[in-house]
Amino acid sequence: MLPAEAEVYYTYVHLNRITFPGQSGRWTVFPGMTCEEISAGLDAVVMQVLEQAGIYEPPVDAFVLARSLRITVAEDERQQGRARYVRLGGRRGRSMRATVLLRPEPRIERRHWALAHEIGEHVAHRVFARLGTDPRETSPMAREAVASQMAGRLLVPTAWFGPDALAAGWDLLALKSRYASASHELIARRMLEVPVPAIITVFDQGQLYFRRSNVPGRVPAPSSAEVRCWQRVHDRGRPERAADGLRTIQAWPVHEEGWKREILRTEVELEPAG
Repeated sequence: MLPAEAEVYYTYVHLNRITFPGQSGRWTVFPGMTCEEISAGLDAVVMQVLEQAGIYEPPVDAFVLARSLRITVAEDERQQGRARYVRLGGRRGRSMRATVLLRPEPRIERRHWALAHEIGEHVAHRVFARLGTDPRETSPMAREAVASQMAGRLLVPTAWFGPDALAAGWDLLALKSRYASASHELIARRMLEVPVPAIITVFDQGQLYFRRSNVPGRVPAPSSAEVRCWQRVHDRGRPERAADGLRTIQAWPVHEEGWKREILRTEVELEPAG
């Protein structure tokens, strides 16, 4: 079993099958559009939704967002998925009401993520309209892709996160304190969407689980300096900072009973052009 945070973000990374912003290539569900164009459209809708809810700084409460959008939220212990977006019929003469059915979850980050994802589903039409795209002419996965991307951006909005990450010196724990409704891993992966070259690495139970960069090209295997830094964090359970030549490595423990996760951020040096 993956830990709670891994399960939450597995949907974001793998289910949508789209290229991450900041990487080379185009988003497969929106052929003909660049990552930058689609990211800008997503972020514009995010800020629109946040403003509508009267939220102007983190942390973002997905339940407040739902209320502002007149979405009813109810728990449903019987459903298999974490959340489900439906429209329920009202009383005679009343229109259908948007409703999100949430499976009870003990971890608050899971609940916020699940609800944010369904809110993304609810406002997906705004994204398509912003991009001038007819959803009927896109991939069947397009709406799911938009919902997944919106979830991460709603909880960790691009416009706020970039300046906050720079001001915090990329300190994951400080950023987690500020973006409390988002998981550590979501925050770390959102670092890749800030235009500062870096590699994010995640170890679970002593095994490499995820490693990705926002620089085009093949991501190198962890260096010996990265491995040593990770091992110290794994063993000691406290943040570490190390140097790998001119690069800085930062590593943080996300340990809970029965599970050890470590997250690393490594600076990337870009070779001069030409």
